[in-house]
Amino acid sequence: MKTIILGAGLVGRAIALDLATDKRFTVSAVDLRKEPLEELREKGLTSIWQQDLANLEGIKKVIRPYDLVINALPGAMGFPVLQTCLKESKNVVDITFSSENPLELDSLAREKEVTAIVDCGVAPGLSNILAGYASTKMDMPESLTIYVGGLPVVRNWPFEYKTVFSPADLVEEYLRPARYRENGQLVIREALSDPELIDFEGLGTLEAFNTDGLRTLLTTLPFPSMREKTLRYPGHREKMAVLKAAGFFDSEPVVVDGQEIIPRALATQLLFSRLKLRPGEEDLTVMRIVAAGKKEGRTVQLSFELIDRFDRATGIHSMARTTGYTATMAARALAEGLVKRTGIVPPELLGLDEDCLKFILHGLEERGIKIRVATNYNHA
Repeated sequence: MKTIILGAGLVGRAIALDLATDKRFTVSAVDLRKEPLEELREKGLTSIWQQDLANLEGIKKVIRPYDLVINALPGAMGFPVLQTCLKESKNVVDITFSSENPLELDSLAREKEVTAIVDCGVAPGLSNILAGYASTKMDMPESLTIYVGGLPVVRNWPFEYKTVFSPADLVEEYLRPARYRENGQLVIREALSDPELIDFEGLGTLEAFNTDGLRTLLTTLPFPSMREKTLRYPGHREKMAVLKAAGFFDSEPVVVDGQEIIPRALATQLLFSRLKLRPGEEDLTVMRIVAAGKKEGRTVQLSFELIDRFDRATGIHSMARTTGYTATMAARALAEGLVKRTGIVPPELLGLDEDCLKFILHGLEERGIKIRVATNYNHA
């Protein structure tokens, strides 16, 4: 399958290198920046080139010879690029975290008779797959709670956080209102709100807060109560909340010495220089999912826990592994014919098919990404 990866950041590079080992795929990668492409070249991937991917007409030309497009661009570009790929009748695996609802493009994808697996990272992504699977194990799903975060192994003052994603995507995560479901009703809460402390074996205490990670789950799964929270080291949330309250994340320009400056753009650049996860700096990914409901008259609770760490053998960061390899296993499932739907396919729908689920989880385990699963039953 001829495959093009749009974006060669830390996650895009992990995707490219993983698929390049698979004889079913012929892999190319494109990015605006020279440095990440050179890293791919050094590791044996030769079909690479530089191009400005902000131009949709240019993207049309780039993707034309390919069967599959993997969209690993920043979130702000995600939706229009996805739409462009569908208009060009391309199958897509998309890891972008755009503000738009990808289900709005379902009719276009069906019209073009192509499949787009969207939100296909670690969360949303792997979390959705597991949530979909959990829903099949209950006669009456009741509640779903997702906690997830990527963290640096070394906590450095003042932010105690590093990111593998674009700084703009990070700021967007802290600004976008969080949509939940409580007792069947949609509830909207401010990002960074409702902090709580949670203990994880081997890691200690982490802090969870509201973010908008449920996305398509609000439409596709029958849990009447659902919530998703991001995990960070205690203290990080408060610092981000202070910057937000002080106006550093505002989009309206302010005048400084006669010059118009957009606070958010400035803050993003400053944060990027301090929060970028450098090569060799180790990270970890932690996720806990708890689903509860009724099965044959009994209360059932399914829990999934993932703690994944930086791979010293390959130098690939954990967040790039857990995000990128979820995408590559979805691409393999598509190539194997395990994804039988056309249209927009949120990852939770992959979890509804046990063969597809087992295929993806087996592939992740082969890559060292292991999920601990526990099931508890109680009489109602």
